[in-house]
Amino acid sequence: MEFRKSLESILQLLKNNHDYKEQIVHWHTIPAKEAELVNLPNDLDQRISSALEKRGISQLYSHQNEAFRLAGQGENFVAVTPTASGKTLCYNLPVLQKIIKDENSRALYLFPTKALAQDQKSELNEIIEEMGVQLNSYTYDGDTSPAIRQKVRKAGHIVITNPDMLHSAILPHHTKWVSLFENLKYIVIDELHIYRGIFGSHVANVIRRLKRICQFYGSNPQFICTSATIANPQELAQTLTGTNMKLISKNGAPASKKHFIFYNPPIVNKPLNIRRSATLEVRRLAGEFLKNKIQTIVFARSRVRVEIILTYLQELIKNELTKKSIRGYRGGYLPQQRREIEKGLRNGEVLGVVSTNALELGVDIGSLQVCIMTGYPGTIASAWQQAGRAGRRQGEAVILMVASSSPLDQYIIQNPRYFFEQNPETAIINPDNLVVLVDHLKCAAFELPFRKGDTFDGLELEDILQFLAEERVLYFNNETYHWMNDSFPAHNISLRSASQENVIIIDQSDVANVKVIGEMDRFSAMTLLHDEAIYLHQGVQFQVEKLDWEEKKAFVREVDVDYFTDANLAVQLRVLEEDLTLNMNHVDFGYGDVTVQAMATIFKKIKFDTHENIGSGPIHLPEEELHTNSAWMSLHSSIIENMSEKRLEESLICAAHVLQHVAPLKVMCDPSDLHVIAQIKAIHNSKPTIFLYDRYPGGVGLSKKIYETMKPVISEALRLIDLCPCYAGCPSCIGVEGSSESMKKDAYFLLSKLRDEANVIKK
Repeated sequence: MEFRKSLESILQLLKNNHDYKEQIVHWHTIPAKEAELVNLPNDLDQRISSALEKRGISQLYSHQNEAFRLAGQGENFVAVTPTASGKTLCYNLPVLQKIIKDENSRALYLFPTKALAQDQKSELNEIIEEMGVQLNSYTYDGDTSPAIRQKVRKAGHIVITNPDMLHSAILPHHTKWVSLFENLKYIVIDELHIYRGIFGSHVANVIRRLKRICQFYGSNPQFICTSATIANPQELAQTLTGTNMKLISKNGAPASKKHFIFYNPPIVNKPLNIRRSATLEVRRLAGEFLKNKIQTIVFARSRVRVEIILTYLQELIKNELTKKSIRGYRGGYLPQQRREIEKGLRNGEVLGVVSTNALELGVDIGSLQVCIMTGYPGTIASAWQQAGRAGRRQGEAVILMVASSSPLDQYIIQNPRYFFEQNPETAIINPDNLVVLVDHLKCAAFELPFRKGDTFDGLELEDILQFLAEERVLYFNNETYHWMNDSFPAHNISLRSASQENVIIIDQSDVANVKVIGEMDRFSAMTLLHDEAIYLHQGVQFQVEKLDWEEKKAFVREVDVDYFTDANLAVQLRVLEEDLTLNMNHVDFGYGDVTVQAMATIFKKIKFDTHENIGSGPIHLPEEELHTNSAWMSLHSSIIENMSEKRLEESLICAAHVLQHVAPLKVMCDPSDLHVIAQIKAIHNSKPTIFLYDRYPGGVGLSKKIYETMKPVISEALRLIDLCPCYAGCPSCIGVEGSSESMKKDAYFLLSKLRDEANVIKK
């Protein structure tokens, strides 16, 4: 019989084989942890206890017990524990207990994705079946048939849905949901950390509308939230729900021993510090584990990467395993196919899976032994979520993070201490962003009229309601503001954008089946949907064939190319109002309202992995204007008196490039949510200035957080430059190949001066 290596012997191979060990930057071992167990609560209904025992659960983890206790006391709470720590029981037990005691009780579960909602419904229905109780739990989403919808509205004890359906299909039609809203006892929000930035700001307002409708029907539900590890779960839960929350953060679940390995591919172009493709290294590493029948999950950032790695791996081991042993998993697969893959992973029929972050959330896929990340997932919280997919139940687990040449990947891979010692990121939302708030007040007025003096979950509204009445959106009569438009406001408002004038994206790959696949705010569309842009939709590549700016439509066709596009934006930024200022000896720091006038000029085609520029073209679009918030840093002449204007401009642009990559780390946002630009002579003070501004109308609080954490942000930027092995600067640090030795040094010099002066800003 052919000998297969064990996990232990492959770990030895990684440690001792020259090809691998040279690329391992850091090897971090996390010891195993025993479970903290308590007996099932005495007051837990006997039917629930029996159902749990049938499923092999005779005791609870300490955090599950704490959740049951707090729920019983009527408290709102947020439970924060790692992946696979049994968070589901934190809300299922209190909900089932309440419904058994009073069969009129109702609960509403909110999940960010349909796949997760389906997964949780299956698990819940298994428990209900074993309880032998007549209790109805249904999912209500875009796939729910009209026949079942009526049943859900009338008889659903537990309604499982997502924020988009709540916003556009449930709240506007609340009169059809009377039995739910009159008897609603619990609102469960799972994967809380997903609700950040503009999406979280929208969802906070959807919750305000939900609470207002509950109040109208006489109910006052409790909130139960669960989250992966972030720095501010309690604060986020309180801002999102507008309610005081207790925090459960002590994890009682067991954990297996984990080896966390940081792997940096070899350099193939020394002057440019470009490394071998992360995708090729992942193929090699995953192949070692799969050939030896060690169950492995590979995470990739896009659908395209998933399909490429999947093809590579199936080719690599075609003589040893069947094609079905290695599967892809991403959005776009049919639910039945996804269930089949999840089942195969649980029972061991599927040996390897290549996934987008769709499997990062809590879908149950059993216990894998190895997790390989193709590149840094973007946040520390996400990385831990993905790592939690390996070694869920027993034995050792291996997590490999394979870096690409991008600045962020290089920063993380060479900075293991930052990764392991840093608190996960802070999730930031701003429910009072005026653009977002006004949109939801329109929806709320459509749902129920506002009486004079009413608040929106405690927020004073009179000025906004008067403005909407003057604009003839609302009609004021008899001390009450009524919706007076024929249109239905929720349909025109996307929870993922702050702009009302969105560009619709139309896929015309199949002429017989032209369909709308998404939308984007106009400001983003300038750089992401211009003619010839490569647009990624859930990982599939589309080329923009025509952008009709007047009609706000982008026509796209599916393509398969090995490059992405990046557009240059000529930005003119003016400070309208300075809200916070701090003038130091050599630097002025500020935060306030700004207006950004932007014009897309040219776009570049950039090759995947190597980031080489392989072509460019012009963009013909009108100028756009954005009112938002910004933090800024202005340099006094005392710092830069020995620099020529050209050197100063180069070093400012390089410093801004580094900050663009580091700042999103601190505020847990997508790099495209926060823009950084440098001006050699800012309009408001005529000084060389670097601005960091929110990319959404009205801002969502990202730049405010940057202003408050300026010193650590600048310190991380300095470390990124410091750790880069290039000599004069390269795309992995300052964004360009240094044309002179001084470019990298000058950028470092400016950032170090800014850091020294930032010492006194509020932490």
